[in-house]
Amino acid sequence: MSMTELADYISAKQGEAIADCEIAYGELNVTVPVAELPAFVRFLKTDETCKFSTLVDITAVDYPQRRARFDVVYHFLSMYRNQRIRVKAAVREDEMVPSIVTEHPSANWFEREVFDMFGILFSGHPDLRRILTDYGFRGHPLRKDFPTTGYVEVRYDEAAKRVVYEPVKLVQEYRQFDFMSPWEGADYILPGDERAKG
Repeated sequence: MSMTELADYISAKQGEAIADCEIAYGELNVTVPVAELPAFVRFLKTDETCKFSTLVDITAVDYPQRRARFDVVYHFLSMYRNQRIRVKAAVREDEMVPSIVTEHPSANWFEREVFDMFGILFSGHPDLRRILTDYGFRGHPLRKDFPTTGYVEVRYDEAAKRVVYEPVKLVQEYRQFDFMSPWEGADYILPGDERAKG
């Protein structure tokens, strides 16, 4: 079955649940409302024509200017049909996404990662807590408005014999960026250039 035939089949069977269906760069992309997500994932897994039984990944994309700030993105694989599908759902910052752990147990870790990195909450998740950052970590690092250096830095203090958290202190030189191409050369003398002139 070709991608076009699969897209037509899914649109015919789940037309009410689909907001958009397109083929881009050789991949099938389906957008569904967040409320329809569990039923649509169940259909993709159990339907004999689809058989998308493997959850490859869950991630998110942050669009701070949109009302529905995040796109939660699911990647599924059908090893029976040798096809992939990407399912997207737009989510507001104050909205919860239904967990798909009952359909795909591997979603447990993926959903925890999305929660940790983006702050997106999953309703019905059995153990939603941070997985990549420390317990005392503030914020969500993959949000576009997260500061590039974070809020605090962590280091081991030899005198105190423990890990300490300190506010980030940046020297002014850190903020001075030179975005010029290194191939064009600088208008000023770079460190080490004075030795090359002699």
